[in-house]
Amino acid sequence: MNPASAARRTWRNVSVLILAQSVLGAQLSMIFIVGGLAGQMLSPNPCIATLPLSMMVLGSALAARPLAGFMRSHGRRAGFLLSCGLAALGAALAALALVWGNFWLFSFSALLSGVYMAAQGFFRFAATDCAPPEIQPRAISWVLAGGLVAAFTGPFLVRMTAEATAIPFLATYGAIALLNLLGPVIFAFLDIPRPAPVAAGTSSGRPLSELLRVPQIVVATVCAMVSYSLMNLVMTSAPLAMVGCGFHTSDAAVVVSFHVLAMFAPSFFTGHLIARFGAAPIVMLGLAILAGAGATALAGVTLAHFQIAMVLLGLGWNFGFIGSTTMLTRAYRPEERERVQGLNDAAVFGGVFLASLSSGGLMNCIGGEARDGWSAVNLAMLPFLVLAGAALLWLALRPRETAR
Repeated sequence: MNPASAARRTWRNVSVLILAQSVLGAQLSMIFIVGGLAGQMLSPNPCIATLPLSMMVLGSALAARPLAGFMRSHGRRAGFLLSCGLAALGAALAALALVWGNFWLFSFSALLSGVYMAAQGFFRFAATDCAPPEIQPRAISWVLAGGLVAAFTGPFLVRMTAEATAIPFLATYGAIALLNLLGPVIFAFLDIPRPAPVAAGTSSGRPLSELLRVPQIVVATVCAMVSYSLMNLVMTSAPLAMVGCGFHTSDAAVVVSFHVLAMFAPSFFTGHLIARFGAAPIVMLGLAILAGAGATALAGVTLAHFQIAMVLLGLGWNFGFIGSTTMLTRAYRPEERERVQGLNDAAVFGGVFLASLSSGGLMNCIGGEARDGWSAVNLAMLPFLVLAGAALLWLALRPRETAR
């Protein structure tokens, strides 16, 4: 395919993935707003109120590698459609759990929603499948920018549905199920060819043990894990902290809306920044902004403190995660694509699972008032930010390998 045709196909697929991120992606912000509150309503123990959110992330971690393999065999479209079907089933089971008052069924339903979360993580990689190298950073950024629409539609749908029925949040999960039914319509326009089967005697790339010794792959994965996990750690607790500090659920929805806006709005220019300054400096800037979010949250619990901290949290995630993704795409060979992507996202969502599981314990069981739990959540960011920053510096200071 000539460069002009490749570029046209790339931007067509980017447009479809932006639409998917905008429409289907709204369900993630909806679940993160109400999941902890619904879990707190159903949970037999407040220390595990955020377990349903953790189970969704665990579902993402468990699904990442099998889903990558499924897409390798059946194509991106088939994998994305499968995830929408399972997410719709998960939302239906969540609604049933709310009717029955069953916390454990509610937690199990989140595992199925996690498959969609894993699939959405692959949107950014799908944008590069047919893309010439010079436009890959912009393709990744623009796909993630689709979350800008979801930043408004998700919280808006929560405000419209959270108290629309006698059972809180029942209509919210009904709306999530309906959103996933739009998946087949959107992905019908995706034009990414199914990967060709590996011919006998053809190399399938380096073995996993060797890939895990590639410094760029390891550092990119660590930075992606830290960026995503810390964002999730704080975001999961934010609605609980706000309600615990006397604010209303609608206030939490507005704050999360601005947070999601900050996650995706910078994507319009993040790719250009990476192209100009390099991926590693942008990742380091993202880590610094995440530290600023934690410092702001520790400074007070007024509405302004929550708002500023969550905006900085979203901005830091954007730079850290897009920069890490770009680093990763430059560290593997084409035949290693699905294997490395699946490994990376399994590690990332594994870290996010541990972060979301820890979030509820730090928030509700640290002792004292809601402010104490909120402070514990934000202090927990520090060692991981130091780890990721040290990994980046180590990579920058390593002597460059001589080309063979």
